[in-house]
Amino acid sequence: MQQVTPAYVRNLNGITQDFLCPVSANVYNIQFLKFRIRDMDSGQTLFEVERDQDEESIENLPPEYQDEARRIKYHFGPQFFELKTVGAQLTFSVGDKPIKNFTIIERHYFRDNLLRSYEFQFPFCIPNSTNTWEHIYTIPEINEAMRQEMINNPFQTKSDSFYFVGDQLVMHNKAEYDYSPFD
Repeated sequence: MQQVTPAYVRNLNGITQDFLCPVSANVYNIQFLKFRIRDMDSGQTLFEVERDQDEESIENLPPEYQDEARRIKYHFGPQFFELKTVGAQLTFSVGDKPIKNFTIIERHYFRDNLLRSYEFQFPFCIPNSTNTWEHIYTIPEINEAMRQEMINNPFQTKSDSFYFVGDQLVMHNKAEYDYSPFD
């Protein structure tokens, strides 16, 4: 079986069909606590979610629910294409091991056509700490025909988010996007 490294995911030609690591790969006990997406120009919050302190961690969910907990769906509407940059602010905690070179590689596709690949690195996390990290995304130029296709085909735009510590894949999440008008 192919080892899943940063170099491997950078060369993927389309969205993955399955998760490339089990939930148990998170040996650093990285827990996402809060996530916010905002327009960097206006500061407007586009999406925000915060984990309830009493919420069961993904590792403790029954196996049949673990994969579903690693998926998210966004509805941004067609005005999203007018934005230049968005910020994604992530608050997360780590367990009792230090983390060196925490890297996120995020690959966005429309029908298996790569729109953009992003890569962000957090050099070090202190054990048993809570950290906030905001990464800035430049929205890619998308021609009018493809933009309309993306608006007309909700959830055909997808992304894989791979989380590495060094070269070790420790988490993999998936997202789907809807750019159709709001009701």
